[in-house]
Amino acid sequence: MCLTEETTETLYLIGEGDRIVGVSGYTVRPPEARRKPRVSAFINARFDKIEALRPDLILAFSDLQADIAAELIRRGHTVVTFNQRSVAEILQMIVMVGALVGRIDRAETLVAELSAGLDEVRAAAEKLPRRPRVFFEEWDAPIISGICWVDELIEIAGGQPIFPELRSASLAKHRIVDPGEVVARDPEVIVASWCGKGVKKKSIVERQGWETVSAVKAERIHEIKSTYILQPGPASLTEGVRQLHRCIAAAVE
Repeated sequence: MCLTEETTETLYLIGEGDRIVGVSGYTVRPPEARRKPRVSAFINARFDKIEALRPDLILAFSDLQADIAAELIRRGHTVVTFNQRSVAEILQMIVMVGALVGRIDRAETLVAELSAGLDEVRAAAEKLPRRPRVFFEEWDAPIISGICWVDELIEIAGGQPIFPELRSASLAKHRIVDPGEVVARDPEVIVASWCGKGVKKKSIVERQGWETVSAVKAERIHEIKSTYILQPGPASLTEGVRQLHRCIAAAVE
């Protein structure tokens, strides 16, 4: 049973999707996974539905699901909770998931494929004439900058994150930034991904003082859906980083 999407996607990619008996309600990939019983959101779960499905193993993610994991453990379930926050840790998670289901060979093959894909994007980025300044906005009120794996993917894609000193902060509250500091650092590209809601570019443009920001003046404000970039799994290392590269390359080509 998978309480977040990235482990669901991983199991399908290594050919073990049929083992999954329940998924998160936020699951969108692969499409067939949405036919599985939905047993959780992100910070809450239907314990009655989980117990009715009698899972042998439950996979959770991060400190945000710590209370869910603790309750499941108290109910006698086996729970493995991942906490990957970097590209390297995402790849490590994939190998660990493969090992847990006895398919480490397939997991290692997947990791090799994902790593090769990142190398392709990195090689394309090296051909860009320069690395533009990029602000990744994870939330709008308050304004929150990107988490570690997002910053790393921006660099792989050819950009220069403007708040590198905040990337190691795993909690969003520690990545809150002052709107005026964004203006001062003058990003040439803004990429927004507001988890759970669509990005309103007009609201970004109309922020006080932001009319002087290079990205705003050049209309280089982009949205990447959170399912492609804010879930630390295969999608962020494939479609997510490719979308970042397109946004960044368009600013300098």
